[in-house]
Amino acid sequence: MIHPAPTSAIDPKLARGTLREIVPETATKAGYIVAAYFNSNYKLHLRPTAEITVQPGAPLIGTIHAEARRMDKVGSGGRYVEPVEGRPRRIQGMVIAIEGDAVVVHGGVPIHCTPTAPGQSATDFAIGDFVTFDVLDGSRFTPAD
Repeated sequence: MIHPAPTSAIDPKLARGTLREIVPETATKAGYIVAAYFNSNYKLHLRPTAEITVQPGAPLIGTIHAEARRMDKVGSGGRYVEPVEGRPRRIQGMVIAIEGDAVVVHGGVPIHCTPTAPGQSATDFAIGDFVTFDVLDGSRFTPAD
């Protein structure tokens, strides 16, 4: 079920959702959180960069970081993160900010994406560009202070 987003204003580069689950690390797999995001059915699996201090079901605000294989500008299409449930593998959306070496792309949820293709950098893009790209494994979540 899609839940509407709260109406209080926050920085548009922050992802606001709900913590669904904390999956502990095993001998063969890194630990991750499952975060659900408002106005979507997304349940993204993200590796936390700091201790998550809230309990499942509580609000979760922070920054999502991903590494892009090659970012391409496109002229049309929808905003999305694929798959809807699992680790992000493909993202398409609008550039809403450039921060250092990262391009902040809104594909239903804002994600700070670092281009990794040879010869490509965040300065190759501008606010308002529509981009699409594959995502390397290991997308991370950093809780807001």
